[in-house]
Amino acid sequence: MNTLAETKVGRIVADNFKTAQIFTKYGIDFCCKGAIPLKEACEKNEVSLENISLELQDIMKEVEASPYQALNLSQLIDHIIETHHQYVSNSIPPLKAYLSKLSVVHGEKHPELNAIKDNFFAAADGLIDHMKKEELILFPYIKAMEEAFNQHFPLSPPHFGHIRNPIHMMEIDHDTEGERFRIISKLSDGYITPSDGCQTYRVAYAMLKEFEEDLHTHIHLENNILFPKAIKLYEQLNS
Repeated sequence: MNTLAETKVGRIVADNFKTAQIFTKYGIDFCCKGAIPLKEACEKNEVSLENISLELQDIMKEVEASPYQALNLSQLIDHIIETHHQYVSNSIPPLKAYLSKLSVVHGEKHPELNAIKDNFFAAADGLIDHMKKEELILFPYIKAMEEAFNQHFPLSPPHFGHIRNPIHMMEIDHDTEGERFRIISKLSDGYITPSDGCQTYRVAYAMLKEFEEDLHTHIHLENNILFPKAIKLYEQLNS
């Protein structure tokens, strides 16, 4: 248990993605806040280390490696763009429409809807800008690094200096949007529709819950798998 207790949460999920369901069950953030040991995460969330360790060990006995670990950097980037970036882009317009309608119709009786709308609109704008920076700057350079490594040719240094610089900025963005969704989840009481909520209310909350769950996976793939591998490759190329 001691070894598992000292292992970072993000590392546990990176090695076996099925463990994500356990962290979600106990409200432990494995994406934005995944860079802390399991023991510390349990203390912060007032969760029994012994109980969660036993549940994690049961899943880890299956020895099923994360399918994302087997992907090369280019394949992982393509998956992130085609699955998660596309999901964000497709989900934002209807969610903005639903939340705007709810704010007008139910905002007086349920003022939390106005705060939920404001936080989601800010998150949506932030994510769109964030994804553009990844798709136009960081991701192409990571792909170029991988090609240079495989083809054994030198790669010109990037204008942003060490690759840790843009990665650090992306991680800050992840923390910002992760925090916004923690606020949204709290304001919505865990996405539970009130008794007087209409169908639009239920649909909007269901979509917000799905959006947050997808965001957790999205951020995890970048923070805990893609970025560490990209940094390692960069240092290999520049050693």
